[in-house]
Amino acid sequence: MTAYRRLILLALALTTLVVVFGAYVRLSDAGLGCPDWPGCYGQVSPHHAADEIRDTHAADPQGPVSLPKAWKEMIHRYLAASLGLLIVAIAALAWRQRSAAGASPRIAAALVAVVIVQGLLGKWTVTLLLKPAIVTAHLLGGLTTLALLAWLALRVHAQPRVDVSRRLAGLARAAFVLLALQIVLGGWTSTNYAALACTDFPTCQGSFQPVADYANAFHVVRELGMTADGEALPLAALTAIHWSHRIGALLAGTALLALGCALLRRPATRRFGVVLLAALAAQLALGIANVTSSLPLPLAVAHNAGAAALVMVMVWINHGLRGTRLPAPAAQRRAGHAGRENSYA
Repeated sequence: MTAYRRLILLALALTTLVVVFGAYVRLSDAGLGCPDWPGCYGQVSPHHAADEIRDTHAADPQGPVSLPKAWKEMIHRYLAASLGLLIVAIAALAWRQRSAAGASPRIAAALVAVVIVQGLLGKWTVTLLLKPAIVTAHLLGGLTTLALLAWLALRVHAQPRVDVSRRLAGLARAAFVLLALQIVLGGWTSTNYAALACTDFPTCQGSFQPVADYANAFHVVRELGMTADGEALPLAALTAIHWSHRIGALLAGTALLALGCALLRRPATRRFGVVLLAALAAQLALGIANVTSSLPLPLAVAHNAGAAALVMVMVWINHGLRGTRLPAPAAQRRAGHAGRENSYA
């Protein structure tokens, strides 16, 4: 199992890199640096397609194609392809060692399916010209891969679990669901370039009720920057997307804060609470800084990395909590008192 463990840890690290670097590619407008797939102008690298790239850039200097952008896009593809091969190897080992504790062959097989879909979404991201629905799904697929690998790593390393009340375990699951929904809203905000629709905080355009067009904001099947009718997406629609992301942050943040505080109150789960609250504080600070600083690239990439970190933390917490029917505190005290009386007798 040693090779299996090492492959999982390597894949987990590589997935984190792919997710963060993919955010950097998207946020630096390099997603169409190579307008075909899987190669670049039919070549294996931008170096081999340099003449075509230079000609395209010369014809449209403000367009999406340039040699630096092409390299960013292709490096991301090379990393993602390497990760795909690594996950196939993990799945093969998992099925070969399926009788061993922690092998989890079904999760490994699910990972292969997710990676296949991710490859298709990566292709469609380029060939369908950055359609928001496709790009958002691609982002979610990357984070799903990260979550499944984190779960596999915890299983294979036999991380101990803590008995907690079913209520606390349920709160952990509910908070994870809210985090996932918030990540969907964050992805939709990023892929629609709506992050700068509100440049003040905590208000948006000086109001807690900004003018917003929710009808056009959440049409899923449409082109980038366009309504479903093919007209330019209005600022009010971008405002609706951004403001929805902030409301989602309030709801998800409240749930995660409540979970973190509940975990802190129990010695056995205190480490979970400390890590969760630290990750949550960092992510909220990055989100606010992105708004007030007009979305500088390093902070925007860090905000995506923060979302990935929160996903891994929540996988760790949900794996580490075993919901069970615990005795009520009064019953525990009575049992302890009875035990002491018996010891005196």
